Amino acid sequence: MAEITKQKLTSMNIKEAQLQKLKELFPEAFTEGLKVDWDKLRLTLGDETVDTGKERYGMNWPGKADCFKTIQQPSIATLIPCPQESIKADGTPYKHGEGFTANNQENHTNPINHGSDNLFIEGDNLEVLKLLQKSYLGKIKMISIDPPYNTGNDFIYPDNYSENLDTYLEYTGQIDGQGRKFATNTETDGRFHSKWMNMMYPRLFLAKNLLKEDGVIFISIDDSEVQNLKNLCNEIFGEENFIATFIWEKRTNRENRKIVSARHDYILCYCRDASQKEKAITILPMSEEAIDRYKNPDNDHRGNWKSDPATAQAGHGTKNQFYVLYAPNGKAHHLQSGRCWLYTKEVMDEEIKDNRIWFGKDGNGVPRIKTYFDSKERGLTPESIWFAADASTNESAKKHLKWLFDGHAVFETPKPVELIEIEIQLGGDNGIVLDFFAGSAATAEAVLKSTKGNSFILVQLPELCVQDSEAYKLGYKTIADISKERIRKAISIQKLAQEDKDIKAKQTLFSVSQDKLSNDFGFKVFKLQKSNFKVWDTSFEKSTELIQQKLFEHIQHISPEAQQEAILYELLLKSGFELTTPIEALTLAGKTVFSIADGQLLICLEKEITHDCIKAMAEKEPSRVICLDEAFTGINADALKTNAVQIMKSKGVVNFRTV
Repeated sequence: MAEITKQKLTSMNIKEAQLQKLKELFPEAFTEGLKVDWDKLRLTLGDETVDTGKERYGMNWPGKADCFKTIQQPSIATLIPCPQESIKADGTPYKHGEGFTANNQENHTNPINHGSDNLFIEGDNLEVLKLLQKSYLGKIKMISIDPPYNTGNDFIYPDNYSENLDTYLEYTGQIDGQGRKFATNTETDGRFHSKWMNMMYPRLFLAKNLLKEDGVIFISIDDSEVQNLKNLCNEIFGEENFIATFIWEKRTNRENRKIVSARHDYILCYCRDASQKEKAITILPMSEEAIDRYKNPDNDHRGNWKSDPATAQAGHGTKNQFYVLYAPNGKAHHLQSGRCWLYTKEVMDEEIKDNRIWFGKDGNGVPRIKTYFDSKERGLTPESIWFAADASTNESAKKHLKWLFDGHAVFETPKPVELIEIEIQLGGDNGIVLDFFAGSAATAEAVLKSTKGNSFILVQLPELCVQDSEAYKLGYKTIADISKERIRKAISIQKLAQEDKDIKAKQTLFSVSQDKLSNDFGFKVFKLQKSNFKVWDTSFEKSTELIQQKLFEHIQHISPEAQQEAILYELLLKSGFELTTPIEALTLAGKTVFSIADGQLLICLEKEITHDCIKAMAEKEPSRVICLDEAFTGINADALKTNAVQIMKSKGVVNFRTV
């Protein structure tokens, strides 16, 4: 009987992926499979490149080795679609019972993806980042995160490295158990900094994998961990990929502190690939004030221009750059001490003849170079200090969020939308913006305001709100609830602004021209949950009784509570397709078959499949096909499987799997 390959139900195996990369570079250093022959690898690289000393440059802390175990442990979780909390791309809510993949009742041939490219994922970001590895590997243009600053009261992520999906489910009350609970990281703890680094390291490692070659990451931080964060990033991204440490003026008023009033935070910026730095960071658009500096007082046919100095520092000059310059009217211009002319005499004479040197309206002014507005792409080089006038402040952000929520203070420390807009201007051109510490969802609002054609993926832990907080009293039980509601409010205001129905909305929130506003008024909500399938767990204690029990449990390996749409999206994600991939519902030989990405993948979730359905799927000539294993039933099940493999092969479908 021909064997059908089983569909993997775990996230990407990071260890395996890293070994594959190494094998591509050094195949001679591998024995069977992915086993490394370290002696051959050393011979290949040369002994002088291997650091074997006890004392070596690097960073170490308690728990670092366990970080790699965490990274290498695949996730067996999934992301469950939640249409009832989402909004369609046209700005309307989903109807009761309607899903992301609701069938077209007329002909089952139209796309049933409702169009929004924006995603909000509720869950532990470590598990979520693992789940995104297959689908979004190398696809994220920009990451903007505002992680816990480790001030002693804002760090609630678990620090035990045997943490897994059950830890998260226990925390959110989805399963019973006496497992670990998430708690704050206090300064009295003996490993205060180590715990924070143990939390950050795997998340940054996984995030780097998602960045495009010209991708860039911005990380907000304060003095508490800025040095440790930079060391972590140097190790994960590489020192050569460091772009800048931006200083953000987060407040303009004095803070009541005993010694120094802290007025700024830091934003560390790294790119994925040093060779792509110029693409990773773009110049800022010119302000109206800067544009106004370009004039054309002499009616130059080349258009508007501004004048720049015609001299440079003498230390950089050659012998031919020291001379007396004569203007067209004969006036002699001598160099000041320590200066040289920007051009040699021969080049300068040509520039003067071509009317590219300005001597003032009367011809007696100091020589200056004409810089034409249309001569190249004009913009402002980013500066390392972002002042409050441009990037706004924490206080302004809080006031804005309060305005959004009708005067209620639902979140204490939101980031300004203007701050994230600057980051998007610098590094988020026409791509996906990821924020896996979403907080109040300021990043979503910034993307919605952006004119750069972006979409967003936000991830937020459903951290419980304090029961006596204003947010809790208003019905927002978790931070994730606040995040989702902010996105809904921002979308509503954006739609009003674009339809020209709310002047306040246009002036306060979306002060860009209407034709540049996004037409995507929606977002899809997904929630982290255990797999819809019973995945074999190798970590349980081995005994005859337990093994027998596990085998019986796996006879029916699909959860009886699993919804068809949830199963579909789990297979979509674990097959490496994005969560916004277009889906069509087809009827083939009387069976429902889902067509993914214009037929690249066909998924049939029918619990009984027929020869005719298999043949009809094969004739669509997809790259891949997935069916339920239990669909092959009856006394002829083995024969049907054998025929299915042969039929698929005859149509060039070599990736035929069951689950």
